[in-house]
Amino acid sequence: MTCLISRTLRLVLMALTLLCGSTASAQRTVKPVLHGQHWVAITGKPLAATAGALTFAKGGNAVDAACAMLAATSTMWDTLGWGGETQALIYNPHTGEVKGINALGVAPTGATAEFFRSKGMVYPPENGPLAAVTPGTPGGLMVMLAEYGKLSLAEVLAPAMQMAKGYPIEQAQADNMEARRSLLAQWPGSTKVFLPHLDADDPGKRAAPVAGEIFSQPDLLATLQKLVDAEAAALAAGKSRKEAIQAAYDRFYRGDIAKDIVAGSREYGGLMTLEDLDRWQVHIEEPVSSNYKGIEVYKLTTWVQGPVLLQALNLLEKLDLKAMGYNSTRYIHTLYQVMNLAFADRDFYYGDPYVPPAEPIAGLLSKDYADQRRALINADRNDPNVKPGDPYPFQKGKNPYLDLLEKWTPIPPKAQAEGTAGFQQARLMSDDEAFLAGTTSIQAADAEGWVVSVTPSGGWIPAFIPGDTGIGLSQRMQSFVLDEALNPYNVVQPGQRPRATLTPSLALKDGKPLMAFSVQGGDSQDQNLLQFFLNMVEFGMNVQQAVEAHNITSYQMQSSFGAHQSEPGRLELTSKVSEWTRAELGRMGYKVEIVERTYSPVTAIWFDQKNGSMWGGASEQGDDYGIAW
Repeated sequence: MTCLISRTLRLVLMALTLLCGSTASAQRTVKPVLHGQHWVAITGKPLAATAGALTFAKGGNAVDAACAMLAATSTMWDTLGWGGETQALIYNPHTGEVKGINALGVAPTGATAEFFRSKGMVYPPENGPLAAVTPGTPGGLMVMLAEYGKLSLAEVLAPAMQMAKGYPIEQAQADNMEARRSLLAQWPGSTKVFLPHLDADDPGKRAAPVAGEIFSQPDLLATLQKLVDAEAAALAAGKSRKEAIQAAYDRFYRGDIAKDIVAGSREYGGLMTLEDLDRWQVHIEEPVSSNYKGIEVYKLTTWVQGPVLLQALNLLEKLDLKAMGYNSTRYIHTLYQVMNLAFADRDFYYGDPYVPPAEPIAGLLSKDYADQRRALINADRNDPNVKPGDPYPFQKGKNPYLDLLEKWTPIPPKAQAEGTAGFQQARLMSDDEAFLAGTTSIQAADAEGWVVSVTPSGGWIPAFIPGDTGIGLSQRMQSFVLDEALNPYNVVQPGQRPRATLTPSLALKDGKPLMAFSVQGGDSQDQNLLQFFLNMVEFGMNVQQAVEAHNITSYQMQSSFGAHQSEPGRLELTSKVSEWTRAELGRMGYKVEIVERTYSPVTAIWFDQKNGSMWGGASEQGDDYGIAW
């Protein structure tokens, strides 16, 4: 009898596993898959995707199209502005190499831990001129274009400049401006752009545009025109295409635009100097990678959280995920524990690789280190006290911060910050909004073989706009810490980049592009990208099914924004996860929350190596949109 029950139970479990797998790969989608033979352009806004399509139609390659979409999304304030930061991965079909673009700004002169502490802050502020690092997006766009594109800066900026003259604004962004009016009204440059109908005599009147209104930005248009004029003058003087784009770069970072940005920022207490802009540079760098079951996955290194995905894949590679069943109790628990381990390392070891001390990236990405960390997973319960490991022995080194590592706690200092004037003045977003803050995503590919994945961000509404530049400055300073006990590699100092969440992704198989994928969403980004990747590789979904799949979200890692909050055990699921699984997870120590939709607006391109075509996917959340030909 016992044998019969056991055999029946095994058959039921096998059926459930098969059902989970078949459901995962057979789900219907809200949006269709995009199919392209010549090119694919995907980003966070339909009008910006059109800018990419127009650029392809001019004869541009995927880099040109990505730059045009970057310019358009920045002009539309799609969770970024022109003074934010850009990071990209580019596959060059002529060399077979993947290159990284590091266009993240740095902390300006005077931005020290002591400075912010003197203002009663436990972390740098979320908004305003003191939240700004040096602008990175203009430089990143121009360097990408000069090095890998085909078209002129004027051709690539043309759609964005037309939009700056005026475009019909969408409901969500118009309402976002109105919701932030109390903060935006403090800064004349921001008021002029975002609150064109502000009436001091009628405070109840709507100040922001309404949906469908033609939203114009003459100051931004004038700034972009200066860049195009600098390029044109250089070409007329006999300079090469690349030298002409450099002339536009110099005008932004060393000329009259730089002077206007600095003057307008310092007028309201900002720290940025002309020397800060002059010294800053875009880095074309080698990405990091790891091989997962024959697929080479590329990410930017420790100045963003990208290596978290690689660490997680190393931890998962030796586990039989298919046997667990898609979104089963065991699968969700395993993902959560793996992310805990990888993000704990992020929270302590990641920082700017161009500023000492050197991050232990070789050890962090060691498969042997992954074996050691995997052994820590409790199969039965969530561990709320996961700490960073010690990767140094796996790169034949000695950890210089063992004393800090031993004292490290997963809960950062928050309570003592709440009573300070500086902290209260800085707070604007809720903790959940902060955790998911910022970013849009851009994917572009063409028949020649160029592939680009970009996650630009910073300068989102409520952006501080200095003077008449029309350029909204970054808020990325808040991702620094002031106490080395939290992360000795990410303590704010002049000239250093904050460790950001922004994380484009490329995957190659047999040396050829297989996937380009990225996502909006702050600290949830590599959580979503991990699940997207597994949806395709382990569970056989197509690219549109994978971007629409309902993911899980963990809040156990330290937020990179605001109060840097950590909520061990907090787990967001949707009702697509069974009640039985939810109950089991609750018994395993999770604080389960059921939401209508987890935040996972992934955009992606999958390359059909067999048929020589491209499949595009854009999440049904928000305004993500793609066009293919």
